[in-house]
Amino acid sequence: MKKRYLLPFVLFALAACEQDFLNQQDPNAVSVDSYFKTENDVLLAVNGIYQVLRSGSTVGEGSALYNEERSDNAGRNDNQSNAGEPFQFNDFSLLAGNTYLRTHWSSMYDGIARCNTLLSRIDQVTFSDEALKQRYIAEAKFVRALLYFHMVRKFGDIPLSVQEIKTKEEAAAIAYRQPEATVYQQIVADLTDALASNLPNTQWEYAVGRTSKAAINALLGQVYLTMGATLADNKTEHFQQAEQYLTAAYNMRTFDKLSEIPYAQVFDVAAKNTCKELIFQVQYLQGDPSYSSSIARNNQARGETINSQFNSTGSGTNLKLDLVKDYEAGDLRKEFSVKFAAHPQVNDWFITKFRDNSDAAGTAGWGGNDWILIRYADVMLLLAETKMHLNKDAEAIALLDEVRERAGLPAYAEARANATYNAKYPTLKDAILHERRVELAFENHRWFDLIRNYNAEELVAYFVQKEQADYGNAQLSNISTKDRYYPIPFDEYKLNPEKMYQNPGY
Repeated sequence: MKKRYLLPFVLFALAACEQDFLNQQDPNAVSVDSYFKTENDVLLAVNGIYQVLRSGSTVGEGSALYNEERSDNAGRNDNQSNAGEPFQFNDFSLLAGNTYLRTHWSSMYDGIARCNTLLSRIDQVTFSDEALKQRYIAEAKFVRALLYFHMVRKFGDIPLSVQEIKTKEEAAAIAYRQPEATVYQQIVADLTDALASNLPNTQWEYAVGRTSKAAINALLGQVYLTMGATLADNKTEHFQQAEQYLTAAYNMRTFDKLSEIPYAQVFDVAAKNTCKELIFQVQYLQGDPSYSSSIARNNQARGETINSQFNSTGSGTNLKLDLVKDYEAGDLRKEFSVKFAAHPQVNDWFITKFRDNSDAAGTAGWGGNDWILIRYADVMLLLAETKMHLNKDAEAIALLDEVRERAGLPAYAEARANATYNAKYPTLKDAILHERRVELAFENHRWFDLIRNYNAEELVAYFVQKEQADYGNAQLSNISTKDRYYPIPFDEYKLNPEKMYQNPGY
């Protein structure tokens, strides 16, 4: 049996083999050594980096298993057969040998490797415009930072590589876990470098689906906020830097008040190339069997047509009644985001936030929904959270109120006068977390919000106080402090148990 090395893509056919016939070049493939020759070669490589983000095994629309289904927003009730492994994420019974976890790890590092290869090879190409070269470098560093940011929050200490890996020996040399703080330093360095390029402020000035300075500022601000909330050192400084970059992103908006943009428009397939709230999204192609979105059809419940013309025989993604109950009376987002399917074989709530029941998508459900990774309501609430940490409560509340206004809800001060609201969200921190939950439901933010705001002990306390009846078949009682992090996939750990040490409790 062949050993599986960290970052398996690095081996390709580059490592030496004793049998000469294994070293022959595939005449139907282009080797890395012979690829990077022209500016267009680099452009195609950059496009390949963005394509990594489409995958449900990385951060695309199908990646809810690694994010939303870990949280109290969604999950699944089927714990049998092939569904047993996905069920582990929400049931807090995740095993290091889980094959979905291993696929996620490998796919994320494959994307990082694509970035590293481009960045290591781009100097081989002569550019007619140096600024264009720097723009491509900035895009690669943005995507690398994004992927590392997802990984470090989920796994904690992780291997860190910023160079192209060509041999088995080079792979072995970097196959060890580095501290979270070190990984964050690299993420910050990549994003800071990316800001120094000539990328435009918005994707509309460049190309929809490609990064911009607004996206880089937004991500860098969230990185600093997370560092301030979760790392032991320099908390105030990190919060101040978070405020700086999130404010910069917010000031790059091309609208005045959020209420100018109807909530439904944010997810309208027809408006995805023009909606002013969108900062960065992963693109899908309506009507195309290979590059279309399936999120509308996958969330469709039997007997329903609101999401897609696809005739569903399932119940859609299972969402938690705990979330349904968290919507306030009169919240316009509830009616748009969730619906109760009365079909006798469903009889449950399902997700309606992502819709494409157009003729172009057809009965096959080949939708055109883009997967939104960064939008302005997200940035505003992150900025509100940051200002709260800096004791600027009035400024935080002003941002919170703007989001609530669009949802048809009263301002925070008025809501606090309601005994039910005040009991459920007694602090500004609770109110912001609640607002992020209902504003950004099913957009893969909830788990990260929870682990940013609660340490391991607080996270356990938060979950165990919930009603099991509102949570489905997954058992709340399973959660323990180990669940703050995912386990290191067993195949990675076993290669070097000392350097790839397992997270506690697994």
